[in-house]
Amino acid sequence: MRVLPTRLAGLVAIEPDSYADERGFFLETYRRAWHEEIGIPAEQSFVQDNHSRSTRGVVRGLHFQVGSGVAKLVRCARGRILDVGVDLRRGSPTYGRWEAVELDEQSMRELYVPVGFAHGFCVLSDVADVLYKQTAYYDTEVERGIAWDDPDIGVEWSLPVEELTVSDRDAQAPRLSEIAEELPLEWHPQGRCTAV
Repeated sequence: MRVLPTRLAGLVAIEPDSYADERGFFLETYRRAWHEEIGIPAEQSFVQDNHSRSTRGVVRGLHFQVGSGVAKLVRCARGRILDVGVDLRRGSPTYGRWEAVELDEQSMRELYVPVGFAHGFCVLSDVADVLYKQTAYYDTEVERGIAWDDPDIGVEWSLPVEELTVSDRDAQAPRLSEIAEELPLEWHPQGRCTAV
């Protein structure tokens, strides 16, 4: 397993070891002990697994949760996506900045998106199956979003805008500047996040 460098503290890109031969391949997609070693907090237990299938150009996000937040461990089991995390931790030196990592079925990379980040992805292949673990159950009462095309954030989605497809909900999401005062999590230099 290799940890790939990222610019945003807390966001962890992982390339697991894959063992392949003429029969196919085998890899461990989650092992709590080695995920702890690379900075994924042990106290955050994953409680729900999700699976989405999307076609080329679909953008899902940018989503986050209020309350105590949710962390995600994301991988692309089929196809290729550009996976994006945006730092929403009030007081963070990288607040409002984004990072993108390509996840695909060849590299088997994973991206850990910690509490205090918005998450989204764009499908770069004809079809993509995205699987992710999360540390809280999905709840529409705490689910929020920010505009996928917020110019103040400036995510570069890797496909021309005219090729992108977003849901009505995501298309109507507010810009970060419109909800900044409502963000519930504050960054601390020790790397943890607390409710405001």
